Amino acid sequence: MVRRLARGLAAGATGTVALELTTYLDMLIRGRPPSDQPQRLGEALGDRIGVPLGTGQAARSRRSGLGSASGYLDGLALPMLYAALAPRRDRPVLIAALLLSVGAMLGSNGPAAALGLTNPRDWSLDDWLTDAIPHLIYGFVAATTYELLSE
Repeated sequence: MVRRLARGLAAGATGTVALELTTYLDMLIRGRPPSDQPQRLGEALGDRIGVPLGTGQAARSRRSGLGSASGYLDGLALPMLYAALAPRRDRPVLIAALLLSVGAMLGSNGPAAALGLTNPRDWSLDDWLTDAIPHLIYGFVAATTYELLSE
């Protein structure tokens, strides 16, 4: 079980790097600004769990850090959960990739939606593609890494 969890952690790390790289390349190619959702999520989480964030630049940095850290935790933990729950026989990579992609989208957007920071029902097609494509790449890279490390 420890080896499976370690493979899950490695898969999460590579998937998270792929998601981040995809996002930054999208910003570079389209000239779009970074999302403010991590900072808004960090503020809402800080308020919810009672973490004093301070004022001024320090507060902005803490909000951004808390929101971004929650995304990294989601990206790292999800394949570990998959590793713990997946049957010993391997699933096809495509099925695992789709499961991880959907899980990552739920993990990143679920808390923001629950806290009233976003409503996916109001998203445009561009919003959906901007969110879904990096998560699909995350799922594919994480599932492929997990499978390759399982051999």
